[in-house]
Amino acid sequence: MSNNQKKSPSEALKDELFYQSREATRTLSDEEIKRADNYCEQYRIFLNSSKTERETVNNAVALAKQHGFVPFDRNSRLKPGDKVYVDNRGKALILAVIGTSPLDDGVSIAAAHIDSPRLDLKPNPLYEDHELAYFDTHYYGGIKKYQWTAIPLALHGVIMRKDGTKAEVLIGEDEGDPVFCVTDLLPHLSAKQMKRTAAEFIKGEDLNILIGSRAFKDDNGSELVKLNIMKILNEKYDIKESDFFCAELEAVPAFTARDVGFDRSMIGGYGHDDRVCAYPALTALLQTENPAFTAITVLADKEETGSEGNTGMQSAFLRYFIEDLAAAFGVKARHVFSNSVCLSADVNVAFDPIFSDVVDVRNCAFLNHGVVLTKYTGSRGKADTSDASAELMHKISTLMDQNDVLWQIGELGRVDAGGGGTVAKYIADLDVDTVDLGVPVLSMHAPFEVVSKVDVYMAHNAFSALLGRK
Repeated sequence: MSNNQKKSPSEALKDELFYQSREATRTLSDEEIKRADNYCEQYRIFLNSSKTERETVNNAVALAKQHGFVPFDRNSRLKPGDKVYVDNRGKALILAVIGTSPLDDGVSIAAAHIDSPRLDLKPNPLYEDHELAYFDTHYYGGIKKYQWTAIPLALHGVIMRKDGTKAEVLIGEDEGDPVFCVTDLLPHLSAKQMKRTAAEFIKGEDLNILIGSRAFKDDNGSELVKLNIMKILNEKYDIKESDFFCAELEAVPAFTARDVGFDRSMIGGYGHDDRVCAYPALTALLQTENPAFTAITVLADKEETGSEGNTGMQSAFLRYFIEDLAAAFGVKARHVFSNSVCLSADVNVAFDPIFSDVVDVRNCAFLNHGVVLTKYTGSRGKADTSDASAELMHKISTLMDQNDVLWQIGELGRVDAGGGGTVAKYIADLDVDTVDLGVPVLSMHAPFEVVSKVDVYMAHNAFSALLGRK
């Protein structure tokens, strides 16, 4: 329809009454899209250097210090505008900017997770089989196992030596580094394999990482390839095989995040789930100055395996932090929680026309339509979720509109098609009004996930709107 052509009464009424998500390239100015592209250049740098939860925390703390954040001292007196952080064992992080309103008026929370599906090394991983050396792995999180074969892998993590010193491991990211891989069967001999279901196509115990093939020279005996690998590791890291028992080593894709599409409108890479929400939640807080309500960003570990453990969202580390803050201001923590608002910053599925049968097209998210506001996740009759109230949905959607944030609604697939959860329910358990808001993702949990640059930028704007509330 021409801009000069008048809309019919029914078309005008549809515009007024019908729900329609807005497509970014038709809604945003060229200048705003350029800002989104520029923001994502910094996100891509962060993503490439933050492939594990430890690296994410290290990079987040470094950025926080540049913006004036200091370690939280529960005995210090805080005032509006102060910026503090708590590093939870190097694998989870809380950052806060103290607001001008009384603390028991509530706080604003953006909570994301910083772990992603990967291959973890077993406690006793190194072995040799027919003159090839391998690392044995246990996959972490929900993966399609076949996607992790025949791709280059890098090794990240730490090893604690017997003397208590720590060896930092990072192999496979620099151009001159070796990489590793899980091998797959050639199609010429895979007739039996091809008859398996997709779930069994590659079995968990088959995800063994090839790490070497040359034997230790000048000697005879068994396991000489393994011995040669152990010799290399000893020379490089001053470790013995028993030190693997005290290690956290993760195999992740060795490739970097790249622009996707002729129009460069998307980013493909490893770990968008959930660093594509964690980074905007972080940058939004770093740019927050003098909020009315104390603003908090939480970066948690272990979401992909149920948020268990002392660095996961089910632990007490957020509750303890709020209790310490409350004590510093002479108020009760439960009053702080009950008046607080949280955006559970996690991704949702993006509509994929190739696999359209698993989603309800009227209730799913689309790339380039902005952040996804998800009233509930879960599965099997809304099990394992926090279902946000009508009042909270109104508050957050109104906040998004007032701050010109492009947003849409979305569910995690058709009823009974599957489902999943986020950290929302664990924060809601603290009596906090909580709803999920995040970025739609194609190929979620694959080694190479895809997101829209505009959607990433809108996530930053959405968390800024919450954390900067006046």
